[in-house]
Amino acid sequence: MISTKGRYAISILLDLAEHQNGDYIPMKSVAERQEISLKYIERILPALKSGGLIDSSHGKGGGYKLSREPDQITLWDILRLAEGDLAPVACLRRDAALCDRANECRTLGIWEKYYQITEEYFAGITLADLMEREQPDNYVI
Repeated sequence: MISTKGRYAISILLDLAEHQNGDYIPMKSVAERQEISLKYIERILPALKSGGLIDSSHGKGGGYKLSREPDQITLWDILRLAEGDLAPVACLRRDAALCDRANECRTLGIWEKYYQITEEYFAGITLADLMEREQPDNYVI
C-alpha cells in the first residue's frame, strides 16, 4: 500500500516541476498550493534530498528545486525514497534473511511477479508524464 507520505512526495515534486523557473521555490508556497501541512512536508524532504531528487538553498531566496529534469524522475524513484522498501511481503525486502521455505513456497512467485509489475508500472511514469496529463483520472500507461 502506498501511504500518504508517498502520495504527498509525488505531489510535492510534481508541484516543483510545474513551477520551476530556475529559482528555488519556498516550500511554504508548495504547502499552500497542495494543501499539505508544512510540518508534514518537512518530514518528507530529507529523504528526497538525500536521494538526489531535490536541491535546497537556505536564507533569502531559498527553497527547493528539482535536481533533475522532470522527464528524468520516475514515480518509482519518488516512492522508493518516500516509502522505503515497497516489497509486498517481508521475505522480498532488501534486508530480509533468506527464507528457509523459499524453495518450497508455492506463493513466492506470485509476490515476486506482483512486485515486478508494480516497479515496472511506476518506473514507466515520470513527472513530465504527469505534467502533460489533461485528465485527472484513470491514468493508464
